[in-house]
Amino acid sequence: MDRRRKELWRRCRSLADGVTLPEPFDADAFIAGLAAERGRPIEVMQVSIPASGPCGLLMSTESTDYILCPTNTTALHRRHILLHEVGHLLCGHVGADAGADGIALDAAASKTLMPNLSPELVRRVLGRTGYSAVEEQEAELLASLLAQRVARTAGRGAAHLDESASDLAGEKARVDNLFGSRKRRLP
Repeated sequence: MDRRRKELWRRCRSLADGVTLPEPFDADAFIAGLAAERGRPIEVMQVSIPASGPCGLLMSTESTDYILCPTNTTALHRRHILLHEVGHLLCGHVGADAGADGIALDAAASKTLMPNLSPELVRRVLGRTGYSAVEEQEAELLASLLAQRVARTAGRGAAHLDESASDLAGEKARVDNLFGSRKRRLP
């Protein structure tokens, strides 16, 4: 593993280890706790995202962070998307001026996805939400490490999740296979 990659892993492991996850895992409780720790509101908006759109989206305004999660996917995928967008928050990613990874949202699309926000605000915020490949890798790795912790907790029989037990067992096996099984101290 090259030096940059090792540093990426080290940073993400450190961030993941510092995150408090509720047991049993509950997305609403997790987001409420994270918002309280950060001293800043986080609003999760469930939206139907077109196939041509992004999987999820993080928009930060001066006062609030908005995480858009799709309703038109599985519960397991929604949770991973939520953790990925949280990863951007935890890593302090602010995006680039180039736009949202080439995905342009016109006023009609922004009104459909985010009916409670003005199209002007959406355009202004999306102009700052394009992430570099490294930032995307960092958010994805952090999301996967957090998902691994959630799966391990559930594997101990402590969690009561939306997914069936077989989905959860499969997720834990995939995460362990990808990242290796690593004993962690409990907080």
